[in-house]
Amino acid sequence: MTTKPKLVLYSYWRSSASYRVRMALNLKGLDYEVRPVHLVRDGGQQHSAEYLALNPQGLVPTLVDGATVITQSLAMLEYLEERHSAPALLPGDAAGRARVRAIASAIACDIHPLNNLRVLKHLVGEVGVDESAKLAWYRHWTQTGLQAVEKMLAQGAGDFCHGDEPSIADCCLLPQVYNAHRFNCDLSGLQAIGRICTNLEALDPVHRAAPEQQPDAE
Repeated sequence: MTTKPKLVLYSYWRSSASYRVRMALNLKGLDYEVRPVHLVRDGGQQHSAEYLALNPQGLVPTLVDGATVITQSLAMLEYLEERHSAPALLPGDAAGRARVRAIASAIACDIHPLNNLRVLKHLVGEVGVDESAKLAWYRHWTQTGLQAVEKMLAQGAGDFCHGDEPSIADCCLLPQVYNAHRFNCDLSGLQAIGRICTNLEALDPVHRAAPEQQPDAE
């Protein structure tokens, strides 16, 4: 009998995009191998020729499923949903799926790119902003973005972003909030977000996806 190879996730422990995918893999109970890619060591291992052959953008994560190589975390979440439909991370109705995707996109496409590591490094190294200005940039875009997400959660949220089961939206929310805490963002007043994140952190699959639980955690 031929054994199907494990899914392989190229990941960095503090990468919020990698965290999203780890959450989805764990929530779906899938067996996978983490291959760490250190974003700082050796000038950034994501810039190595070997890694760029897998992911031409030089970003993490990258998901490998046999001969299939997938980049971009949202594409990975959708791929996992299509390939492993249970437990579902998207609602059964079109309106619900659109709402979940909108929340996920608000985080992954609008908040995260503005405070990505490479953006922050460019602000300091090329634009010439100091540490204080860099942190102000980070906090402004994170706080503004999460305040909008809080309003999006006003209707339709239950224990989680959409009803009482975790979804792709939750896989995006918790990692962004984790990073917001790291950078001392003001999250006061974001009651729905705080409640949902507390519920998520209580789930064992989500706990196992946390940055501190990763083999490359420092």
